[in-house]
Amino acid sequence: MTPRGRHRTAIAVVVAAVALAPLVLGKFGVSLLNDIGIGALVALGLVLLTGIGGATSFGQAAFVGIAAYASAWLSTAHGVSPWIGLFFALVLTGIAALLIGLLTLRLGGHFLPLSTIAWGLSIALVFGNMEALGGHTGLANIPPLRIGGWSLIEPEAIYYLIWVLVGLAVVFTRNVLRSRPGRAIRSLRGGAVLLASVGADAFRVRLTLFVLAALLAGLAGWLYAHMNRFVSPSPFDLRASIEYLLMAVGGGLGQLSGALAGSAVVLLLKNLLQDTLPLLTQRAGQLQAVAFAVLFILLLQHARGGLMGFVRRWTRGRFAAPEVDPASFAGAGPLPRRTLPAAGLPVLAVTGAIKRFGGLVAVDGVSFEVRAGEIVGLIGPNGAGKSTLFNLLTRTLPMTAGRIDFLGRDVSALSQRKLARLGMARTFQHVKLRPQMSLLDNVALGTYGRTRAGLLAAGFGLDRGEERQSLAEAMRQLARVGLAERAHELAGSLPLGTQRTLEIARALAADPVLLVLDEPAAGLRRQEKLALGELLRTLRGEGVTILVVEHDMDFVMKLVDRLVVMNFGAKLVEGAPAAVRADVRVQAAYLGVTS
Repeated sequence: MTPRGRHRTAIAVVVAAVALAPLVLGKFGVSLLNDIGIGALVALGLVLLTGIGGATSFGQAAFVGIAAYASAWLSTAHGVSPWIGLFFALVLTGIAALLIGLLTLRLGGHFLPLSTIAWGLSIALVFGNMEALGGHTGLANIPPLRIGGWSLIEPEAIYYLIWVLVGLAVVFTRNVLRSRPGRAIRSLRGGAVLLASVGADAFRVRLTLFVLAALLAGLAGWLYAHMNRFVSPSPFDLRASIEYLLMAVGGGLGQLSGALAGSAVVLLLKNLLQDTLPLLTQRAGQLQAVAFAVLFILLLQHARGGLMGFVRRWTRGRFAAPEVDPASFAGAGPLPRRTLPAAGLPVLAVTGAIKRFGGLVAVDGVSFEVRAGEIVGLIGPNGAGKSTLFNLLTRTLPMTAGRIDFLGRDVSALSQRKLARLGMARTFQHVKLRPQMSLLDNVALGTYGRTRAGLLAAGFGLDRGEERQSLAEAMRQLARVGLAERAHELAGSLPLGTQRTLEIARALAADPVLLVLDEPAAGLRRQEKLALGELLRTLRGEGVTILVVEHDMDFVMKLVDRLVVMNFGAKLVEGAPAAVRADVRVQAAYLGVTS
């Protein structure tokens, strides 16, 4: 059986098991599966937010509570239909998540998880101190859900609604991760500079992901309120948030299926401990948390990737989702392309660039120009200021003084993201790829600024035409650099030289006017350097303008049309490679020749 067939068979078995479960389980078993489904919705958001996006949250139970209380209050105090309550609950949860995200998501390191603990605690306290919400007693007699004349008051009746919503949520998030916004989400761990280099705003991507995770928690809260028909503050406190996070971690933070597996593991363990500990001790309540923690630590010791990570290793990935079939985008039309400037016209003009770090002048009044259709090299000894100037040109660093014009426009105050969207693409001295993404996805990330599909369009599958175009463009760029046959390999498995080539392919996928390469030959063997040089000359022949920052004199002398030499932060000389090589000042400063 093919990998695609095995994957579909595994999904069919799971769906069949879920569909038939109420026929073989009693009321208690169905109620437990309902709780697992609701927990899986929250854990699914945490898999996205924490496992893939890298933002740890200890406050998801608060979003469950906001939605549960919103729908419960609207339906009990005002007699409004729970289905209208769903809309109200999701809107309120989304607004709360947006405001909280705007306030906290710029925090880095351990400050973000600490802030989630703070608002997770505070929101639960608000529930208990509002008389309109029943105070610490909570709200009772919440009306059950109804579909037409059919009441979903019994566990067996609401079961299928819960699991249909879980299935739809999984399909939605799976679609998102395989799309334009999904590639940006999966690249969040690579840092804001990486995302800005392809035209994406890392904060906006993280905020969108935060709101999506909150909305999944909100959907769970709505189901919880109308299934239990009672809400109080305690199920939405910090302890519950930690439990949801344990579900995501225990199931496997890197996989959507981990949300379902983790929810099942955590809730089954809780029920097992609740049944067995009273038989062993009179202090079952106190020991339950200890026993649960020990069991959970043992799970992570033997399966650090969570339960699904262990299953995947045990099955050797036989049931993993198959790779994208190249035939699915083979006939896709091209993405819109830029009109490149005519050969010889100015593309980049740097005038009097200055960068000071306190009393240190790292770049001192440098001026030069790059014209369309040429390769220009920026060289100099260690400490000459090349990397700092490179970061000024790509807007990673702000200038102290001076001016940078790109395509006739002053971009001195422009952000790196906006400059990338204008047509300046770059690579990095220390390669920035996403090792757990395929070569195809890494390069498709470069098309971010050329495409428009958002989260909702991606989740509902409305971006298929544009997505086929993006993947086709990525495959064309892989073929351009000689990596098309390795499109489905993981980028982290490549040697350094091939990774640098892959970075160039990603930059080319942005359809750049100017390609800026930061030490592309660093760490490469001789044959790899020869191949890189041939590739860059081919790109120049196709009309791409290239600026190279490089240490390797032999490599750069044979490659470029002009050289700009820096020393002690200032421009030393500019000219053709032969003239620069013969210049006494260059020989003294760069080559160590004094006569």
